[in-house]
Amino acid sequence: MSQHRVPLISPSGSGPSSLFAGQDASPFGRRQRRARGPRLPVIAVTGFLGSGKTTLIRALLARPEGANTAVVVNEFGEIGIDQALLRSSSDITVLLGNGCLCCNVRTDLQETLRTLFADRARGAVPSFERVIIETSGLADPGPVLQTFATDRALGREFHLQALVTVVDCVNGRGNIERMPEARKQVALADRIILTKSDLADPAAVQRLTAQIAALSAAPLVTAEHGAIAPEFVFDDPPAPRRRFDLGDAAHSHGLDSFSLIFEQPMPWEVFEQAMAVLTALRGPDLLRVKGIVAISECRGPVVVHAVQHLAHPPVELEDWPDADHRSRLVFVAHGLSRAAVSALFAAVQSIAGGPDEARRDLY
Repeated sequence: MSQHRVPLISPSGSGPSSLFAGQDASPFGRRQRRARGPRLPVIAVTGFLGSGKTTLIRALLARPEGANTAVVVNEFGEIGIDQALLRSSSDITVLLGNGCLCCNVRTDLQETLRTLFADRARGAVPSFERVIIETSGLADPGPVLQTFATDRALGREFHLQALVTVVDCVNGRGNIERMPEARKQVALADRIILTKSDLADPAAVQRLTAQIAALSAAPLVTAEHGAIAPEFVFDDPPAPRRRFDLGDAAHSHGLDSFSLIFEQPMPWEVFEQAMAVLTALRGPDLLRVKGIVAISECRGPVVVHAVQHLAHPPVELEDWPDADHRSRLVFVAHGLSRAAVSALFAAVQSIAGGPDEARRDLY
């Protein structure tokens, strides 16, 4: 996160820089009630082939809460079937290029969102309040996260509110076992929706739920005949799990997910340095880091989000989302242990000038 370094302390070391002086000042700009502020929310819906993404989106758009939604479809195949099905449900439906959301298609996504925003501003398309992106079933969702982490211009207009992963109860376990894309879709999810539970044995659904829980701590609901309560997708992220200290969850598939809790606020410089070391040494293996951090220089919590070596600009909120004011960070990584990351943060807090021993543990 060193690329977002903010001078929190004045040259004299006497306190916050005068640049941020004032009652409503924050080292990260004006405090916000929500992490996204006034920007338009984007919801990325991913899930392996045949999981029921299109059916779910059509059901959401049919509800009053789904009105004024633009839809961007990234479909695999020469003919856009999903796009044709969704066009009848939304006044604004755009088909991206064939394949996955990466490389050229990732650029297409950026251009599509910019064009949608410009067309909305000049009245060329009906006004919309949010955007739903339906990814290809073969897509790695990582590039979607990277797009919003790296494109600052896009970030002034849009905010990735949630990555929603759809898993079908009939084929989900097999897909997660065999397909790395399916595993990443679950591991990186902010919210998970189970579909086709009526077609699966209850015991199989329980096994699938346990398999998902080993990969992700994201909130999970089950769709009934392809429909769910719209607020699960459209509202701001639900409150995080009360029990954040999940310990290490090593998986034979090479993905590790774990959480860290810090009881006391820390200086931004400590957090920034620890993350800089972590991303420099293990950036490609750091699939996602997200959470809220109690920073000693700030009144409210700071929302942080990083994808590999790229970090979103941190945002200070006006208030904590719940009564728990501890720092809470969730990591999804390849071959990176909770103990090593925890030791790194502890070393940065206690050792001035460089946590050499903790660095060795990260290799």
